[in-house]
Amino acid sequence: MIGRLVGEVVHTGEDHVLLDVRGVGYIVHCSSRTLGALAAASGPVALYTDLLVREDLLQLFGFPTMLDREWHKLLTTVQGVGAKVSLGILGTLGTDGISRAIALGDAATVRRAPGVGPKLATRIVNELKSKAPAMMASAAPAAAGSIPADENTPVILPTAEADATATADALSALANLGYQPMEAADAVARVAADAPDADAGALIKAALKALAPKG
Repeated sequence: MIGRLVGEVVHTGEDHVLLDVRGVGYIVHCSSRTLGALAAASGPVALYTDLLVREDLLQLFGFPTMLDREWHKLLTTVQGVGAKVSLGILGTLGTDGISRAIALGDAATVRRAPGVGPKLATRIVNELKSKAPAMMASAAPAAAGSIPADENTPVILPTAEADATATADALSALANLGYQPMEAADAVARVAADAPDADAGALIKAALKALAPKG
């Protein structure tokens, strides 16, 4: 199993890059978001990878963080979500966006991704809602140091994912206060959607207010 590649991008296609790893060229399929990050990088790049193996096909998919790769694997467990659709979702929403959409049961946001109709969007939300809190909680280590790299290897990390650490920290704090994962994830997703640039402290305060008994 190929889990990570470090090399030079020698060609960029519509949905893939050709990565030269010590003289061996790998065709790696990526989301539009990842392709954009790669285009802005100079020198060697690093990608986590997932290998799709079929009788008549071998395809390699590349991701900037382990969290992206784990979301890809999770999304493709849903019937009707193949690798292309998964990359479309990640390219459109990013890991933070898909986490929030699923935690909120927001099928309309999931439908923004290419190839996702209303029935499939609803299926994705319904099947993955219980798994979203764990994925959101895992965002902190992924965002903080997602791609181990030496000094010559830049970390490819979309800036849109920077608030994932704050979200994960807020979820951890709420869990320590005794809130259930789905309950905490719903509250954090809602307040983060209203204040996407909020730090962990602000998210925790707003989430606690949202979770407070009404009346």
